[in-house]
Amino acid sequence: MQNYLNQYIAEVNGIYQTDNATEHSYRPALQLLLQRLLENVAADLTVTNEPKRIECGAPDYIVAQNEIPIGYIEAKDVGVNLDAKDHKEQFDRYRHALGNLIITDYLTFKLFENGELVTTATIGEIADKEIRPVAGHYD
Repeated sequence: MQNYLNQYIAEVNGIYQTDNATEHSYRPALQLLLQRLLENVAADLTVTNEPKRIECGAPDYIVAQNEIPIGYIEAKDVGVNLDAKDHKEQFDRYRHALGNLIITDYLTFKLFENGELVTTATIGEIADKEIRPVAGHYD
């Protein structure tokens, strides 16, 4: 797992260093990381970027098992404050409608179950204009 996370942070940093990236630029890196991590959990788990719109909106990713949705991910741009009021309405709507939700800025991941924050993990940080791993948080 540590190897996958180090590769992910390196890829996100490479994209970040272009100084021309948007929120969407990092999506392939996150999708690959999720697929790699989930393949060790169960072979029938899939991650889809830009799934069809659902009643509460259009989360960026859906995680499914045998085509049955089991979780959703909403990603904002690297370094965006996930607690900012700018996203509160969207995040609240998703948290209350989706049983399993991760909200991320590609570096910090907040897991919500049934609307309640369960855990937060920060695996990378911006320092001196680059993204560095926070390997101590990988577990």
